[in-house]
Amino acid sequence: MTALQATPLRLCTADADFEAHLQQRLHWSADTDAAIEQRVADILADVQARGDAAVLDYTERFDGLSAASVTELELSQAELKSAFDGLPAAQRDALQQAADRVRRYHEAQKKASGESWAYRDQDGTLLGQKVTPLDRVGIYVPGGKAAYPSSVLMNAIPAHVAGVGEIIMVVPTPHGQKNPLVLAAAYVAGVSRAFTLGGAQAVAALAYGTATVPKVDKITGPGNAYVASAKKHVFGTVGIDMIAGPSEILVLADGSTPADWVAMDLFSQAEHDELAQSILLCPDAAYLDAVQAAIDRLLPTLPRAEIIAKSLNGRGALILTRSMDEACALSNRIAPEHLEVSSHEPHRWEPLLRHAGAIFLGAYTSESLGDYCAGPNHVLPTSGTARFSSPLGVYDFQKRSSIIEVSAAGAQHLGQIASVLAHGEGLQAHARAAELRLRC
Repeated sequence: MTALQATPLRLCTADADFEAHLQQRLHWSADTDAAIEQRVADILADVQARGDAAVLDYTERFDGLSAASVTELELSQAELKSAFDGLPAAQRDALQQAADRVRRYHEAQKKASGESWAYRDQDGTLLGQKVTPLDRVGIYVPGGKAAYPSSVLMNAIPAHVAGVGEIIMVVPTPHGQKNPLVLAAAYVAGVSRAFTLGGAQAVAALAYGTATVPKVDKITGPGNAYVASAKKHVFGTVGIDMIAGPSEILVLADGSTPADWVAMDLFSQAEHDELAQSILLCPDAAYLDAVQAAIDRLLPTLPRAEIIAKSLNGRGALILTRSMDEACALSNRIAPEHLEVSSHEPHRWEPLLRHAGAIFLGAYTSESLGDYCAGPNHVLPTSGTARFSSPLGVYDFQKRSSIIEVSAAGAQHLGQIASVLAHGEGLQAHARAAELRLRC
């Protein structure tokens, strides 16, 4: 098999060995190499101990970028604006329109679920919930070859909409190579401060704080194995969004969408890396043949064909189901990051779909539109965690405090309840605190 041939595993749900083959194809281990874990732990400890000096040492060692102080690695707002102003008009307009749509979506999200509320009982007791934004968050943005301005928009804009006081961006710039689109996106998204730092040392600087890099309350954003490991290590000192696995797409197709479209949608995730997963579920065997033919024809036309081929050969699958209903049930079991319902009646099937990071309805809704400009967030749960996790959103940059104001009348009733339960737990001071407020 040559590098430009891609043959996703062909499965059929009616086959006796289907379950075994499916589980083998879905398997992915999030375990990090022990050497990486130890190296990351050493870096975190060093940054915690030496602060800026350690950050500078690792930045020179790993990114080939030397500086006399971390202050030299901070990007000014003027530089971010200059990057935006210097973009070609088409890029500038596309970035601004994408940012506007992402902001509009997250503003609607905030109105729906992010407001404080309260009510009073008949005795005058006030009960409620106070929603407040985090004070400061850090967003990690991949740099170098994998420079994603869309990641800036998707991480910074919901934080900005939530009302976060300060947004600190870190982005590696190997050998000082800055991506203008990333800097421009930081300007458009409202990033407060930006540093040309990357790797575990950047995560450490955000988590612990240094003389120059401020300590944050939460860190979000994707990165390599070292970044993922560092985020796991600092969780508890700060909050994190998630530990993301390889990118995934699952397409539910009824055979009505042009095969070329679906093949390219499968490619759109496979091109991320060799471990990305692309799966097609369809009850029409002839359609699966047509998609395979489209894969064979279109693959050689793409610059990242070798990566796509490795992904499809190693983790891809074309699965023949007995029906669309069975395809929906199987999709719920897999709980994919991206789920396309490529059908001429997508709203018929959407009510059956319970577990997915994002659901893309209809043939014209390619997953790539969600990655860049549709509006909903593209930071999504992977590796089946969509069964219990949600996309990144405004709610990730807010916290909730319970509000309780018990009236004098309310204390008479609640105090008796608390007293009984506290004595039952053997916590007499709890009981006495409630009893002291009871009227004799």
